[in-house]
Amino acid sequence: MAKTIVVKQIGSPIRRPEIQRKTLIGLGLNKMHRTRELEDTPSIRGMVAKIPHLVEIIEERG
Repeated sequence: MAKTIVVKQIGSPIRRPEIQRKTLIGLGLNKMHRTRELEDTPSIRGMVAKIPHLVEIIEERG
C-alpha cells in the first residue's frame, strides 16, 4: 500500500498570486475546509511546501 497524506485547505485563494491558485487546483482543492487524500510523493510535498499558508497536512497514512 502506498503512503498517503491528507491535505486540508485552510486559506482562501482570493487576492493570491495566480501560481498559488493553480497549485491549489493541482492539489485538487478549490474551496475552504475541503480535504483530499493524496499520494505522498516529493512532487506533492513540494506543492504543499509552496503554499503552507493555504494548506495543512492533517494526517499521514501508510
